[in-house]
Amino acid sequence: AAMPCPYLPGRQERKLFTHLTGRRATSLHHLLSDNGFRRSQNLIYRPACDGCSACQSVRIVVGGFEMSSRFRRIRKINADVTVEVCAPRATAEQYALFKRYLDARHSGGGMTQMSFVDYEYMVEDTPVQTVVVEYRLATPRRELVAVALTDVMPDGLSMVYSFYDPDLDRRGLGNLLILDHIEQVWLAGLDYVYLGYWVKDSPKMAYKGMFRPLEVQRGPLGWQRLE
Repeated sequence: AAMPCPYLPGRQERKLFTHLTGRRATSLHHLLSDNGFRRSQNLIYRPACDGCSACQSVRIVVGGFEMSSRFRRIRKINADVTVEVCAPRATAEQYALFKRYLDARHSGGGMTQMSFVDYEYMVEDTPVQTVVVEYRLATPRRELVAVALTDVMPDGLSMVYSFYDPDLDRRGLGNLLILDHIEQVWLAGLDYVYLGYWVKDSPKMAYKGMFRPLEVQRGPLGWQRLE
């Protein structure tokens, strides 16, 4: 059924989805992701809106990525942030940060009503290889400042959902998470960081356009470089 679009005012969104289950879940996940679908728990979906194709699935071509001066500054500011790759297990510490992020950045959105059990399902209900990447300050308290829920793909990493401390704006933590995923893909000798959907005219999505080279999934035309 059609729902109000979260990105473009006055528009309706519809989604085409299917379940990821059984022994072929991993191969189906990769096949559909390569055709512009995104995973949410044990579902995989893509927009199917009447008369609108604003949501475009994008991925960073890691081999061609060049670090800009802005990104170098972000890495320098966050030199005291450590990275730990964990099993997909929800914790109370993650959930507290998740709620603070939603209340500050997405107040009034549907996710703000999520309970800990809902968050637990989001993290743990996965039929494919998934990790939780925790970013902590290198202090005695090791404060958790950001989290990325990430799927491991045959050709790279797919960032399913990420959130961070809304009080640390100057650090650019959202960009740091993407930069770290680019580095991990490069170190693994893989090709892409999948960023989900990019909406050109949505302020919420504008940041994704800064990471170049970027490829857009254009249906029958396949992945094409975004100029």
